[in-house]
Parts: sequence; structure tokens; C-alpha cells
Amino acid sequence: MVRVIAASVIIPGLLLTACGGGSSSSSTTPAGAPASAGAPGAGTLPANEPDVNKDKKVVIGVMSPGDTKDKGYYQSFVDEANTYATANGWKLVVVDKINPANAVQQARNLCRQKVDMIAIGASELKDALSAAKEPQCKGTTWYISGGQGVTQTAEFTQSLDYINEALYVAGYAAGLVLKENGGRKAGYITGPDLQFARDVAKAFEAGIKKVVPDAEMVQTYTGDFNDSGKAKEAAQAQISQGVKVIYPYLGGATDVVTQLANEKGVPALTPGTDRCGTPGAQYAISVIFSPGAYFAGALEDFKKGTLRMGVAREWHLGKDPVPTVKLCKPTGDQAQQLQTLIQDIGSGKVKVDEAVAAGK
Repeated sequence: MVRVIAASVIIPGLLLTACGGGSSSSSTTPAGAPASAGAPGAGTLPANEPDVNKDKKVVIGVMSPGDTKDKGYYQSFVDEANTYATANGWKLVVVDKINPANAVQQARNLCRQKVDMIAIGASELKDALSAAKEPQCKGTTWYISGGQGVTQTAEFTQSLDYINEALYVAGYAAGLVLKENGGRKAGYITGPDLQFARDVAKAFEAGIKKVVPDAEMVQTYTGDFNDSGKAKEAAQAQISQGVKVIYPYLGGATDVVTQLANEKGVPALTPGTDRCGTPGAQYAISVIFSPGAYFAGALEDFKKGTLRMGVAREWHLGKDPVPTVKLCKPTGDQAQQLQTLIQDIGSGKVKVDEAVAAGK
């Protein structure tokens, strides 16, 4: 089954706010360096962007490990690409729910469709980058939403952000909410028990304790980002334990948890996108680090013919438009307290990695 949406072709089971391409103040990482190095590097500029293969059309192939209709993190990547495709007469081919073990083959399949760019929505599919040097992928540019980073090579460009920045501030915002409602217990629900999910929990808890030092955080790892049944069961258990703010760090199961939290009067946070005031599940805090927000910058450069391979763009809280955190309905001076922390992290006054390591 193939569903056509605007200028997009979405192949099930296979695979915000836009930021201008020149708006980031962040540094770049040269090819051959660790992605976290942040040293300046010019990279290389492919000829003929955006019609790289010179076939008089622009086709972007998107690869996602998750459900691109999750109303959140994974969908934001496709939504941004779809916006550019529709506005510029480009074609978008989306392959989602990709098993990482199949990433290379799915990349090869996209190359055979003569795409001008392969855009990878999350670092779980980083193995797909190995296809960049293969003959069928000649004349293709490569972009990956690298998160905390993959080893940079000359064949691709990536966007980087840093868990501690956004998640520490997310915890701080949750702490402000806890303080307001008199709570001392926060909930964190996610999928598989992976190291990055543990890192998120650590930063989130440290931010909470900056506001409420004696706060307790209940953590549940359901094993699946999209299983609504498991997520709802976890939320019910946590709410029965008295959590007064809950973070569904999930994919397709996010809204199910939040809708239950809404019924019980427990504020919830978003896992990546701005949902303040949107229909459906109601969120108290938007934690904004969606791959679509970063991808917007790359697409703008691609459209202008200035997207370079072999370098990474870093996005930093307090320096760039995203990542960021906002309270949907702040009270008193909550918004000002939150903004001050964001500014202090951006300026370096608050050493966020040290704060997370210290747990407060």
C-alpha cells in the first residue's frame, strides 16, 4: 500500500517551528574528527544542490526508525521535510519503522530511486551511512539527525544537540511545577532500558532537584516507545504512587500517557516538540528538541545550495532557537526563572554537565 500526501510518498513499514539555515551560532566539526569535537571545518560543497544528480527534479528520501505519525519526535522530521517539498515542488519518499538491522539495505533502495538527499531521522540508523560510498549512491547528499553525534566522515552532514542541556532544563521546569502543586514525586516513563534513556533520566532528575532538593523520581522502562498499553499501565502505576508531574519520554504512546495524566490532574511534558495549546492531549511543559527543528536549518541550506558535507552543526540551548523548554501556562515568575536558567546555560554561567554530574 502506498499513500500519497501532498508531494510525499510514504511507504508504511519500510521506511514546529522552522529555524533558518543561517540562524545558528553553533560550531561545526570537520570530517575525521569525533562528532563532539566542535572544531571549525569547511567541509565540501556538492555541486548542483538541490538537484544534485541533475535530473531536473529534487527528491528527498527520509529514513526513520520510528512511526512518522507519532504526533511528536519522529513525525516532526517528516513534517518539516514535507513543508519544504510542498513549497518547492520537490518529491518526498518516506520509509519509516525501519529496523536498524535493515538500515543499509533501505538506504540502497532509496539511492536506486535517484534521490538527491537521504535524510536519516535518528542516529539509531547510522549504519545506513556506510552505503554513501557505494556506486548506486553516487550523486546523493546525506544528512543525519545525529543527536549526541556519530563519527563524522566526509560523506555526510549532521545536526548535534546535547541531552544534558534540554533535559536538565526540562527537569527544572518540572521542578517549578512540582513546587507550585506541592508535590515531591515525579514520574519518568520511557521505552527500552538503554543508556541514552538513563542519561535523559539523570539530567531530568538533576534539574528537578535544583528546585525541589528532596524530590523523588519514579522511573519505568516499558521496553517499547510505542506500546500504548504498557505505557498506560506504567502511568497508572506511577500516578497511584503519587507522582505530581509525569514525563512520557516515548514515541507513539506519548499521548495515551498524557491523556490519562490529564484525567488525573497530573501535568505532563512533551518529548521533543512544542505542544502548548495544540488540540488533544494537554501538556504543561514543551521540551523542544525535535529533529525536524534542526532539519529545517539543513533544508534551508540545501535549497540555497550551501549545505556542506563532512561537517556537523551543533545546536545549543540558550544560543540557538532550539533546543529550548517552555512552560505552557506559567504562573508568577516561573517563566522568568526558566528563561534565566536557559540564558545562564547559554552564556556558560551554569555548567550544565557539572550540575547533572552532581545531581542538582
